[in-house]
Amino acid sequence: MPSKSITYRSLSEINKVAKEVFEFGQKTPVWIFEGQMGAGKTTLIKAICENLVVTSHVQSPTYSLVNEYVTKRGENIYHFDFYRIKNEDEAMDIGVEDYLFSGERCFIEWASKIENLLPTKYLKIEIQVQEDGERIVNLSF
Repeated sequence: MPSKSITYRSLSEINKVAKEVFEFGQKTPVWIFEGQMGAGKTTLIKAICENLVVTSHVQSPTYSLVNEYVTKRGENIYHFDFYRIKNEDEAMDIGVEDYLFSGERCFIEWASKIENLLPTKYLKIEIQVQEDGERIVNLSF
C-alpha cells in the first residue's frame, strides 16, 4: 500500500502540504482526516479546498455534520465532521452513504465514529502534533 509522510513546522507551509496531499490522493474520492482536537484537520481541509478553487466559505460542519462546497470547475466537495454524533444512525439519518458512494470528493473528520459505513478504499490522512508544534502528516490507503 502506498504511503507518504509530510512534515511542516509553520502554517505558512500549509498550501504546499495541501498540494502534496492532493497529488498523492487525487484519484480517491473519500478522504478521512484523523488527529487530536486542534491538530489542524479543518485547517488542512481549508487549504486543500483553496487549491481546488472552492468558491464558497470553508468551515467545519461541527453542528450541521456536512457542508457542501463547489469548485470553480463545478465539482462538489462534501465536508463532514462527526465529532458530535453519538452513533452511526445519526450519520445514516443525513444519508451519509449516498455521499460516500457518489464518486464526489468527501472529506471526513472524526471518521472513526462511522467506521462501519466507510467504503473499503479511502485515503487516510493522519496529523500528528509533536511537542515542538511541528506536524507530521501521514498519508496511506
